[in-house]
Amino acid sequence: MPVTGDLVEALVQTGALDEAATRLAALEGRGQTARPTPRLVGAAAQGPARLHAVRGEMDNAIGWAEQAVQVFASTEVPIELARSLLVAGRVHRRARHKARAHGLLNEAVRVFDALGAPIWAAQARAELARVGLRPSAPRELTETERRVAELAARGLNREVAKAAFLTPWSAEGVPRRIYDKLEISSRAELGQRMSSVTSEVNLRRADGVTR
Repeated sequence: MPVTGDLVEALVQTGALDEAATRLAALEGRGQTARPTPRLVGAAAQGPARLHAVRGEMDNAIGWAEQAVQVFASTEVPIELARSLLVAGRVHRRARHKARAHGLLNEAVRVFDALGAPIWAAQARAELARVGLRPSAPRELTETERRVAELAARGLNREVAKAAFLTPWSAEGVPRRIYDKLEISSRAELGQRMSSVTSEVNLRRADGVTR
C-alpha cells in the first residue's frame, strides 16, 4: 500500500526527522527501481517539502512543494492534489509569500470541500487564516499611489515627483508604501502587478459604461 508518504508526514510532525529522512531515501530508491508512476513521484516530492520546511530550508521546500502540485495536477487523484496544495501553501506562508500561499490554500479548501473531506478542509482553512493577506490590497492604492506605481514600473523615476505633484522626498516615500501594500520587493514585480491592476480598472470602467 502507498503509505510511505503518510508515514513521512507523521514522522515530520512528531519531530522524528532522521527516520523521516531514512524513509524518504527508501522511497526515492523505489522510484529509481520501480516504474515511476505519478503518484509515487508526487509522494516523493511531498515528503522532502515537509522535511526541508521544518528544517527552515525554505528554497528547497518550495521547490519540492511546487513539484508535488504539478505532478498531482496532471493525475486523477484529487485528494493528493489538495494535500499537495496544502503543503505548498503552508511552505509559502512560512516563507512569507503571502499572495502565493493565499492562492494555494484557497484552492486546497475548494478541493477538500468538493471531496467531502472536512478535517483536511479545516486544516487548510486554519493555514489560510494564518496568512493574514488582505485580499483587496492591490485595489487599496490611492489614485496618487497608482500614478506613481505606473511611472515607477516604467522606470520613469525622474517623472514620478513631477507627474504626481510630489516633492522629491515624498516621492521616495510613496513607492515604499506601494511596495508594502502590494507585498512586492522589486520593480519587475511592480510591473507585473500594475499590469494586472490596470486591467482590472479598465474592466470595471468598461462594465460601468455597458451598464
